[in-house]
Amino acid sequence: MREVPSTSGTSSQLGRAAPRRAAAPARVVPRAVRRTPLPGSWALMVGVALLTGGLAVVASLVLGIRLRDPDGFLGPSYVRLPALVVGFLLADLLPRLALRVRAAGRAGGRRPAAARAVLRERLTAGRLTHVLVGLISFYVTYVGYRNLKSYLPFLRDELHDGDLLRLDELMAFGADPGQLAHELLGTTVAAHVLSAVYLFFLFFVPFSLAMALVWVRDPRDGYWYVTALGLNWALGTASYYLLPSLGPVYADPGVYADLPETGVSDLQASLMTSRVLVLADPFGTNRIHGIAAFASLHVSIVLTAALVAQFSRVSRVVRWALWVFVALTAVATVYFGWHYLVDVVGGVAIAGLSVWLAALGTRGWRERACSTPTGPAGPARG
Repeated sequence: MREVPSTSGTSSQLGRAAPRRAAAPARVVPRAVRRTPLPGSWALMVGVALLTGGLAVVASLVLGIRLRDPDGFLGPSYVRLPALVVGFLLADLLPRLALRVRAAGRAGGRRPAAARAVLRERLTAGRLTHVLVGLISFYVTYVGYRNLKSYLPFLRDELHDGDLLRLDELMAFGADPGQLAHELLGTTVAAHVLSAVYLFFLFFVPFSLAMALVWVRDPRDGYWYVTALGLNWALGTASYYLLPSLGPVYADPGVYADLPETGVSDLQASLMTSRVLVLADPFGTNRIHGIAAFASLHVSIVLTAALVAQFSRVSRVVRWALWVFVALTAVATVYFGWHYLVDVVGGVAIAGLSVWLAALGTRGWRERACSTPTGPAGPARG
């Protein structure tokens, strides 16, 4: 019989090599692919914009009240949002240009060629299209949301604040949540701190939008967040029409009379002035009605940002800062009487639903799972 050579050494070598071969075929998406928009990732975002904007146009035609661009203290949205995006593009581009040109000069290379290389790398047609589609979709959705909110008193004139006040006391075990917050936190320093937190939201939305479209390393995460923002506006509008209400500070102002004058109190007075002017003459005023309690979009949008940041695995500092912002925003909405407790619960529900639907619509989770190595060491961390 032919002697069969021993294979014990070979077997042991194969056994040791097997794990390396199992870990090798990790399906990692190339960097060039990760930096381009995914096919179809914008469809839900654009669809929400068309639906919300279309409903606003229909409501405008039915009521005979023209659409208005919602002006903000940073200027009109059609000026403010593009300016922010351009600013972030320049903030992304200029430091890279300076570093690349300086390095080329030190190495004896051609500085103009280095500058052109940076421009070609950062200002691609795909990247600019990605930014432009996200910006226009957000703007159309937001303008539709603000106008539909302004038409609310004419399409749904009943208010449910009495029922919500009673529900508030039931949820707070017989206490008034606003009064309880004043007793626990005081009405001096806490009022000014929480006012700053609440008003920071007005900066947070446009800046987070620009960061998501320009600075986020992976465009999937940027589109995920922008799509979720649009869903927040759309679902929030639906909640306003489902349960029309003004909020505790307008339904029971005596509870909040002991609060000092802050930026929030000025904003609340301005919104009530706008409501009076719009109800008195909706055709002759340029004001927009902007009061609606259920659900709290302050809470839902900040929570949306925190959830997307958590799932996208951004830096721990950013994640913790966002979660603190969520908690303080929820407290501020009750402290100043903007919202009932159930409004906060509704905001949490809208945030969770928006993040989930946006993940499905932009394929955020599925694409991320396909591009994550799953060898013996476990998922790679971003």
